[in-house]
Amino acid sequence: MFTKLLIANRGEIAVRIIRTCREMGIHTVAVYEASDRSSLHVRLADECVALPGPQSYMEPETILAIAQQYGVDAIHPGYGYLAEDAGFIRACDAAGIAFIGPPAEVVETLRDKIGALEKARAAGIPTVVHSPRSFAEDEFDALREAAAEIGYPVVLKSCRGGRGRGERVVADALHLAEAVRRAQVETQAVYGNKQLYVERAILPAHQVGVQIVADRQGNLIHLGEREGSVVQSNQKIIEEEPALCLTPQRREELLATAMRLAQLFKVENLATVEFLVDDAGRFYFSEIKSRIQIAHTLAEIVSRIDLVREQIRLEAGEPLAYRQEDVVRRGHAIMCRVQAEDPLNRYLPTPGRLRQVRLPGGAEVRVDTYVYSGADVPPHYDPLVAKVTVWAADRPAAVTRMRRALEDLGLTGTPTNLPLLVRVLRDPAFVAGRYSTDLLSRLSAEVTEPDYERVRRDLAAAVAVLYTRRRESFNPQSPDVWATGWHRSSRQLG
Repeated sequence: MFTKLLIANRGEIAVRIIRTCREMGIHTVAVYEASDRSSLHVRLADECVALPGPQSYMEPETILAIAQQYGVDAIHPGYGYLAEDAGFIRACDAAGIAFIGPPAEVVETLRDKIGALEKARAAGIPTVVHSPRSFAEDEFDALREAAAEIGYPVVLKSCRGGRGRGERVVADALHLAEAVRRAQVETQAVYGNKQLYVERAILPAHQVGVQIVADRQGNLIHLGEREGSVVQSNQKIIEEEPALCLTPQRREELLATAMRLAQLFKVENLATVEFLVDDAGRFYFSEIKSRIQIAHTLAEIVSRIDLVREQIRLEAGEPLAYRQEDVVRRGHAIMCRVQAEDPLNRYLPTPGRLRQVRLPGGAEVRVDTYVYSGADVPPHYDPLVAKVTVWAADRPAAVTRMRRALEDLGLTGTPTNLPLLVRVLRDPAFVAGRYSTDLLSRLSAEVTEPDYERVRRDLAAAVAVLYTRRRESFNPQSPDVWATGWHRSSRQLG
């Protein structure tokens, strides 16, 4: 087993990894840059190393040099940054440092999105319809022809990474040029690459991912499927497990297909096989993400298996400790992404200092975060502040528990998407479990009549509190009894 591990990431995932390492007796080294100095992962790690700047998280040479300088024997990349960089994985191998994740060959194969789709289709697995190749910045005419051949609406996707970056749904040819321009700007900023490919859009759709765990000996299991169909700016802000869009028969078929795909691509360590499911229940393979994902907490809370611990064990060469029949999925889980962004102002990021942080608690409520009262939300990174995950015996109880947890959560100092999350948790379609990826667009289009009586009552209470606080003065006084001096002679013996 490893003795010293460097976390090549930040935020809540770095905190998550540090906590498991502490339980396993593994010494941790964290990295940070100036704006992230107050992050909780900096306080929890055994050692901390300052980075030159925010871009250093994505510089393999910088991270590897720190790892060698501090004598670590393993690196955990978290998600994003270097998690799917095959060149970095090979550099770690050459330096004799273990990379906690799939091997470079698997990562490289799965990053070829079009090649992966074609390989799956050749194996008889249904896939989304896509362009036969990707397109560079100067190949707009060829991209336009491919989109016309596939048929609108289409989806533009980046050939690099995941997390919805660079993804755009295009309804018709009139909007294609502007969508391509915006997608290329975003993919260049995030991945340093402008290559795009085209898929036929499935609308409405459900996004379903299957959690795979595999060892080097060829053994693999799944931990069930989760649905992430509440999507804002191509990011899943609410996910739940199990998926609601599947009948029992379709669920078994989808899970079996995910296992076939994991074997086909020789998946090791952790990966998520992703599908799109239409309203008829038909599913289509989309991609495999060869890393731990933000929503891994759902699989953990339903199966009671620590996935970070499994990642570390598997990279150390240990075999899977579970067979498929040993995995028992209980109850229902929901996860919400709390983000420092303003839903009332085009979801613009809102970095700043959180003056007060009150985290929810209670039975089966889990909060993954890097913030606390007085901590800063830096301006350079994804606005994710916290993940709230709840478990209950059934979905209605899980929805109620999540709603209560979000109402208990207090973040003062900068706007967040908490009001949006609470609104979704109260939406009748979500409560009934009848929703798809168009849920937020429908909510945005709805105009609801405000409850003016409640608004007036709340405003009156706020004004009364403000009036009282402005008029109050602090004038400390000593009780008259203190003048007798009894407190000074109380210890004297008579």
